[in-house]
Amino acid sequence: MSATKLSPQRAKQILSAAQKTRVLVVGDVMLDQFIWGGVSRISPEAPVPVVDFARESFMPGGAANVARNLISLKTPAELFGAIGNDDAARKLQKLLGEQNIGCAGLVKNSARHTSIKTRIVAQQQQIVRLDRETRGALDAKTTAKLLAEFKAQLASADAVIVGDYGKGVVTQPLLNEIKSLCRERGVWLSLDPKPVHNLNLSNLSLVTPNRKEAFELAALADDTKNENPFADKNLMLVAERLLNELRPAVLLVTLGELGMLLCQRGQKPFHIPTVAQEVFDVSGAGDTVIATFTLAIAAGASPIEAAILSNHAAGIVVGKVGTAVTTPEELLKSF
Repeated sequence: MSATKLSPQRAKQILSAAQKTRVLVVGDVMLDQFIWGGVSRISPEAPVPVVDFARESFMPGGAANVARNLISLKTPAELFGAIGNDDAARKLQKLLGEQNIGCAGLVKNSARHTSIKTRIVAQQQQIVRLDRETRGALDAKTTAKLLAEFKAQLASADAVIVGDYGKGVVTQPLLNEIKSLCRERGVWLSLDPKPVHNLNLSNLSLVTPNRKEAFELAALADDTKNENPFADKNLMLVAERLLNELRPAVLLVTLGELGMLLCQRGQKPFHIPTVAQEVFDVSGAGDTVIATFTLAIAAGASPIEAAILSNHAAGIVVGKVGTAVTTPEELLKSF
C-alpha cells in the first residue's frame, strides 16, 4: 500500500491541536558545536584540508534536539536526562532556556562529561567530527533521581519520547520503569533505538529505526536493496520479525531517499515516498521524524497521518545544514 494524501487543512488541524498537548523527552542530551570555515589549501604537514575559521555556533543535540523539534512546532516539551557539572552543561541549559524547553528534569552528575559533538564544516561539507563524552551506564542513584522528576511530570503529559543515542542514560531499569508508568496511565511511548545497546524494546507504542538499525534489531544481514520496498524481501522479513518479536503498536522504518515504511500488526505495510527536494545534511532527521510523529499522535492523528506529516518535516530539515528544525508555517507550505 502506498501513501494516500494528507490535506493541508487536516495537517493544519493536527498542528493546531498539538499546541494544546505536552510531550516529555527522556534520553541522552548533547551539545552540538559547529565550527564553520572555508578551505583553500591542503596542509603541508599532512594530506588534510586547512580550514580558515569563520564562526562557531551551538545548538541542543540528541534528545535535546528532539525537544527542540517539538518546541519549533509549537508543542510544549519537557526534557529529562543527565549532564555533567561543566561548561558544556551550562551552555546547553542556557540554550534550552532561550528556546523555552523545560529542563528541570536534567540531573547533574559531576562524574559525567556532558556530551559535546564538534563538527567542522567547510563549504557546507562536514570535514570531521570530534566527540567528547561519557558513555558508561548511568548509576542507580542518578537514574532514581531522573525517574522521580519524570514521574512528577507524567500526570500532565500526552506522550513520551525516549531518545537512545548509546551514551548511557537509557538503561534497561530506566526503560522498564518508563514503560510501566506509561502503561499504567495509558500514555503513548515512542522510542528511537540504538541496537548496539541490546535493550528489551518490547511493547512500545512506536519504534523508529532506520534501515540499518532495523536489520540489526532483527539480527539479519542487509545484503539486498530494492527501490521498491514491497519487492525488498529482506526488508519485509525484518518488518514482520520486529512486529512479532517487539510487538510495538507502530513500527516506522525510515529509508533515507526511499522515504519510510509504516508497519502495524495485522495490516499491510504502508510506504511513504520521500518529499525531500534537496539533501544537504541528514544529521538530526531522525529526531524530526520521531518528534513530529509523536506530537501528531498526541493531537489525535492516525498513524498514517502522523507518518505523512513526519515525512514532510524530515524532507524540510534535510534541506538545511546542521541539526535543523522546521516550523508549522514551513510544514504547511510543503503541502
